Amino acid sequence: MCVNVMHDHSLNSSSPDNPERVRPPRLIRLPEVMDRVGLRRTAVYERVKEGEFPKPRSLGPRCSVWVESEIDEWVNRVIDNGRS
Repeated sequence: MCVNVMHDHSLNSSSPDNPERVRPPRLIRLPEVMDRVGLRRTAVYERVKEGEFPKPRSLGPRCSVWVESEIDEWVNRVIDNGRS
């Protein structure tokens, strides 16, 4: 069984002590990926197969995750391509 991947939200906020705190890498599950990009499961995996979407990482036999920053970069490329 795959467990939910979480992170400490306090690391994301800047503070007077450290205004440039870097956001730590985060792994996200398929439901969040689908919610962020507006694609269904089949479309996500079709685009992965075609090399047009970030590849998931395996945490176990039935647990796939994506690197959040790779999903963010993909979304930004789609936005930038729409402006061209």
